[in-house]
Amino acid sequence: MTQPFGRRDFLRQSFAFSALATLGAHSAFGAPAMPSADPSSSHYLLIGDWGRDDSQVAQAQVAKTMAAYASQQAIKTEALLFLGDSWYGPMPHGVDDARWKVQFEDMYPKSVFDCPVYSVMGNHDYQKMPGNKVEIELAYAKKPGTRWTQPALWYSYELPRKNPLMTVIALDSNVPMGHRDDGVNFTLTAAQLAEQTAWFKAELEKPRTTPYLVVIAHHPVFSNGPHGDHKLLIQEWEPLLRKHKAHLYLAGHDHDLQHLEFESHPTSFVSSGAGGADLYTLKSDKAFRGPFAEKVYGFSHLEVTKQKLTLRHIEASGKVLHTFSKTPEGVLTLGA
Repeated sequence: MTQPFGRRDFLRQSFAFSALATLGAHSAFGAPAMPSADPSSSHYLLIGDWGRDDSQVAQAQVAKTMAAYASQQAIKTEALLFLGDSWYGPMPHGVDDARWKVQFEDMYPKSVFDCPVYSVMGNHDYQKMPGNKVEIELAYAKKPGTRWTQPALWYSYELPRKNPLMTVIALDSNVPMGHRDDGVNFTLTAAQLAEQTAWFKAELEKPRTTPYLVVIAHHPVFSNGPHGDHKLLIQEWEPLLRKHKAHLYLAGHDHDLQHLEFESHPTSFVSSGAGGADLYTLKSDKAFRGPFAEKVYGFSHLEVTKQKLTLRHIEASGKVLHTFSKTPEGVLTLGA
C-alpha cells in the first residue's frame, strides 16, 4: 500500500536538489535558445483550452505559430494532443456544427497536421448548452475520415504507432467535487469515477514494452494557477503516478504554461492550457514552486526518442520559453 506523503515536505521545488535535476546550458528560469529538433525523432504538439465561441483571435495566433514552428523545424507531427476544454459555449448543430470546420478542421489543417488528434474532456466540454457536448465530441470521432480521436471518456494508446516509444493513458478528470449538476455544468457520476479508477489501475498494471509512460487529463494534479492543486486527484491519482513511475502528467485547465517538479517524485507535471481562451493570472510564483510557469498564450512540443523525451513550452510569438528532457530512467535535465 502506498503511504501518504507529507504535504509540506512533498511540495518543495525539486530543481533545488542536484541529485534530481541536472541544469543544462541555461538557468532553470532562463529562456532557452531556439532548439534544433531532430526530424528523425517522434514529434507531438500539445494544446488545451482553445475553443472559445466568442473570439478565435488568440486561438488562430497559436494555431498559426504551431504550423510555422512545425515547418521551421522540418518535423512531421505524429499526433496532436488536445488537453480538454476544446469547446466553450454552445454547439447547436452537433456534429454538423460549423464550428467543427472553422475551429478544428481549418484551424489545424490536415495539410499541415496529417495525423490523429487525441482529445480528452474538459469541464467546459461537459457543459450542456443545451445539447450534450460530450456526446457530440464522441460522435464526431466516429465520422469517416476525421482526425478527431476520442473513442471513449478514458482510453489508452501507444505512440508512435510504428515502433511505439510511449504508452499514453488518457483520463477524464471531471470528477465529482461538489460541482453543480443543474443541466449546465456536470461531471462524471460516482459510478463512472469508480469504473475509471479500476480501469486506470488495471492499465498501469499491464506489462509495458515502451520506455515512457505518459498520463493525460484536463485538470492538473498540481498547479500554480488560480485553480490550485486538485485535492481529489492528489488523493486518488498521485500515488499511482508515483508507484508506476509515470514520466509525464499532462494537463490544461489553468490558462497558462507550467512545469512543476517535486522532490523525489518520478513524474514531471506539465500544464499547457494556453491555446486560445482568456489567460489566468498565476497564484504561485515559479520562484516558489517551479521550475516554470508563465501567463502567456502558446503550446507545447514533445519530442521523443529511445534515449530521452524533450518537452518545450513555446509562446504564441514562436519564442521557446522553457525546455526540459527526461530519460527512460527518469533523469531530468532542465534547459536541455
